[in-house]
Amino acid sequence: MRFSHRFLTASIALIATAASLRSAAGARAFVIVDSQTGYLLEEQEPRKKLQVGSLTKIATASVVLDWAERKGGDLNQTITIPPEAFSGTLENHIGFQPGDSITMRDLLYAALIQSDNIAAYTLAQHVGSRLQTEAGPKMTPVDVFVTQMNALAKQLKMERTRFVNPHGVDDNVRPIPFSTAEDMARLTRYALNKASFRFYVSQKERQISFDRGGHRLNYVVRNTNELLGRNGIDGVKTGRTARAGDCLILSANNN
Repeated sequence: MRFSHRFLTASIALIATAASLRSAAGARAFVIVDSQTGYLLEEQEPRKKLQVGSLTKIATASVVLDWAERKGGDLNQTITIPPEAFSGTLENHIGFQPGDSITMRDLLYAALIQSDNIAAYTLAQHVGSRLQTEAGPKMTPVDVFVTQMNALAKQLKMERTRFVNPHGVDDNVRPIPFSTAEDMARLTRYALNKASFRFYVSQKERQISFDRGGHRLNYVVRNTNELLGRNGIDGVKTGRTARAGDCLILSANNN
């Protein structure tokens, strides 16, 4: 009998030309673990607090998927993109506009495959508004959602992590978000337990659709993880900001 092991590397400020899991040696901080057992294979500065950019979206997707499972939420339900989603998100590669209608499922594709900040914010606003009645009226829906992100981090014993928004933007943000390679590996092991999450992050590209004023628009999101499909790599997520540098979490199967 043969056993399949999935190896996971969480690297912060990784050299962009990395070609395999072992290239994590060029990172400021990294861990390589067996994602099934949590067994640590290699590490460098695993508990160093650093910014992680769009790796934050792994937490965002986890909270969304957890909420959908608990509440029987339909990922095909349509959400309207709010104007607030465009404030401070820095980029809009897909070309969303306020008022566009799109399913939660396609927002997850946009956030996880192409790392779209507007999609991540919209998901947070929608789910946060559903959770808001439990938190009281003083917090915005996105603040409620971020509280859930940090609650998940606490649950996973991510003791050196602070999320402050759903997309990982750290420019002109106070307080400054941070995490560690060790903590992000804990988070990603949790996320990879969900078949839906594994499917999203394994896609090289995916066509999404959204409605604008009664017209259906299509867009092909393409994965920012250029290593996907090489050397057994089947996910997970990239991240980059000026403060964080190049960040990367990869998973690969060793059969």
